[in-house]
Amino acid sequence: MTTIESDKVEVNNSMAGTFEFLSDFNNYEGLMPDQITGWESTEDECSFNIKGMASIGMRIDEKVDGQEIRIKSTNKSPFLFDLNCFLQGEGDACTAHMVFESDLNPMLQMMVEKPLGGLFNHIMRQLKVKFDNA
Repeated sequence: MTTIESDKVEVNNSMAGTFEFLSDFNNYEGLMPDQITGWESTEDECSFNIKGMASIGMRIDEKVDGQEIRIKSTNKSPFLFDLNCFLQGEGDACTAHMVFESDLNPMLQMMVEKPLGGLFNHIMRQLKVKFDNA
């Protein structure tokens, strides 16, 4: 099992507000780096291309108690994966991070581990920036 965990970021927004924001894929496009192209989304599904790598499709599978969003790959992805967003906090701030899990063969793991880790860290940094500047 390959597990890639993003850095934890402090978000200057309530846990409920951050959960609501992350529960809608239409909000994710602004969190993506420049190497993401062809973004398409609805509230519950998205697809995009990572330049030089692959096309990815994801759907929100479950929203848990205002503190976890469980995302699964769709058939638009070259491999199956789970991506979970975790939130913790009280009041006007919270902590957020993502955890990716997939059964990748060792060769594929070597190819995607660093770029995906960078992608998830970028998304979390942009989430922090969005609410720091709100």
